[in-house]
Amino acid sequence: MNPALQGLLMIIIGVGGCVGYFYGANVFLDKVLYPASGPNAGRNINRANMIRPWVFLFPAMAALGLYLAYPVVETLRMSFTERLSGGREQFVGFDNYSQMFGEPKFREALRNNMLWLIIVPAMSTALGLLAAQLTDRIRWGNIAKSIIFMPMAISFVGAAVIFKLIYEARPIDVQQIGVLNAVYMQLGGAEPQQWLTIPLWNNLFLMVVLVWIQTGFAMVILSAALRGIPEETIEAAIIDGANPFQIFFKIKVPQIMGTIVVVWTTITITVLKVFDIVFAMTNGQWETQVLANYMYDKMFRANDWGMGSAAAMVIMLLVMPILVWNVYNARKEMR
Repeated sequence: MNPALQGLLMIIIGVGGCVGYFYGANVFLDKVLYPASGPNAGRNINRANMIRPWVFLFPAMAALGLYLAYPVVETLRMSFTERLSGGREQFVGFDNYSQMFGEPKFREALRNNMLWLIIVPAMSTALGLLAAQLTDRIRWGNIAKSIIFMPMAISFVGAAVIFKLIYEARPIDVQQIGVLNAVYMQLGGAEPQQWLTIPLWNNLFLMVVLVWIQTGFAMVILSAALRGIPEETIEAAIIDGANPFQIFFKIKVPQIMGTIVVVWTTITITVLKVFDIVFAMTNGQWETQVLANYMYDKMFRANDWGMGSAAAMVIMLLVMPILVWNVYNARKEMR
C-alpha cells in the first residue's frame, strides 16, 4: 500500500476508533447498564456518572500499563537474569550490576553523563533566557524567535548529521567542507583537526548539538514567563533608579525562577536519556560513551540483555527523582 494512503487509513481508523469507543461507552452506560428511566433513574444516573470517568480513562491507562509499566517490570526482572543458550534464563541476582559497575566503559558513560548534566541544562537555560529577553526588545523579535526555535523541528539524528558535517575534516591539501576546520585553517592552524576524536573536547562538541536544539525550547517557555511579569514591578524599579541589568537580575529573574527550574529539570531529563546524538556522531568511541548508548551496545550488540537491562534501570533511577520532584511542584502550584 502507498505510504500516504496507509497513513491516512491509520488516521481514519484511529480517530474513528476513538469516537466509536467513547460514543459506544456512553450509549452502553446510559441505555443498557444504567438506563436513565424507571423508578431507579436517579440512582442509575449517579452510578453511570461515577463509572464514566474510569471508562474514558481506561484506554490511556491500558496503554500506559502495556507500554510503560510492563516494560519497567520486565526490564527489572531481566536485570537479575542471564540469558543462556536455547533461550533459557538463569537468575544471577545482582551479578549484572556488580559486573557493570566494574567495567571502565560504564564508569566512563556515568562520568560523561554527569558532565552533560552540568553543562547542557545550564547552557540551554541561560541561552534561552538571554534569547527570550533580547528578542522581546527588538522589532523583529518574532522572526528571531522562529529562527532560534527552528532546531526543535529537527530530529536529534538530523541535527547530529548537520554538526558532523560542521566538524568534518579533510586532508590538508583538500578544501575543507567542515566549517570549524575551515575557520581553524584560516586562523593559522597547522592542519585540520579530527574534532570528534579529541578526548574531553569531543564531549563538548557533542553537547553543542543538544544545546543548539534545546535553547529554542527554553526560549519559548521563558519568553512567555517574562511577558507574564506585572509591569508595575518593572515601572517601580525604573522609578527607583534601577538600571537594565538590575531590573533583569533582581526583578525579572526572581519572579520567573519557578519557570526556570521547570525548564532546567525538563532539559535535565532529556540529557539523562541522550542517545541519538552520541550514536550518530561517535557511537561512544574516543571516550564519549553515555549511559543510553552503553545500554544499546550491551543489549543489541553484545546480546547481553541482563547487563543492558541493568543499565536501563540505572537510567530510570537517575530520572525518577527529577520526575517525582516535577510532579510534586506541579501539584503544589495547582493547590
